[in-house]
Amino acid sequence: MKNAIIIHGTCDKEEYYSPEYPSASNFHWLPWLQKQFLIKDIAAVTPEMPHGYMPDYKVWKREFERFDITPETILVGHSCGGGFLVRWLSENKNQKVGKVVLVAPWLDPNKRKGEDNNFFDFEMDSELVSRTDGITIFNSDNDDEAIQTSVKKIMDTIPNIKLVDFHNKGHFCLSDLGTEAFPELLGEALNL
Repeated sequence: MKNAIIIHGTCDKEEYYSPEYPSASNFHWLPWLQKQFLIKDIAAVTPEMPHGYMPDYKVWKREFERFDITPETILVGHSCGGGFLVRWLSENKNQKVGKVVLVAPWLDPNKRKGEDNNFFDFEMDSELVSRTDGITIFNSDNDDEAIQTSVKKIMDTIPNIKLVDFHNKGHFCLSDLGTEAFPELLGEALNL
């Protein structure tokens, strides 16, 4: 059975603990995308990764692997969630998955989350596209330099990734898009 796992990005500690913001897994376009998958009879989850302000790869990996991951599983990652998927797919060379969409993937090139954080200490597998139904990166021309650096590193290391460029969509957050709906993402995830 086809399913989807949607992985959110990181935030700062104040936002994480603030009652004024939704949890990361229930913010921006994630709930909208989950509902669209459900409407199409694709079981979809948006797990809340613990301590999103200071991600720990082992903890995120354990949370992610609680769900069924099959050759039909659609994977969507935003920002740090996209970087997480690149690492997880690189390290799980026997796992086949469905379509993968990385929205503004972030690999923390400036070590913003601290020198001691090894979340992105891994070697990208240049063959990982072959174990998927295709990988697409969504990138906006006005996103942060760290995102542009991350996208370039992924594109330079892993051949055969499709790049979809957007104009003036920032980091693809609610404030950048002006809406929770993200039909381009849904279409790409479903290979429409």
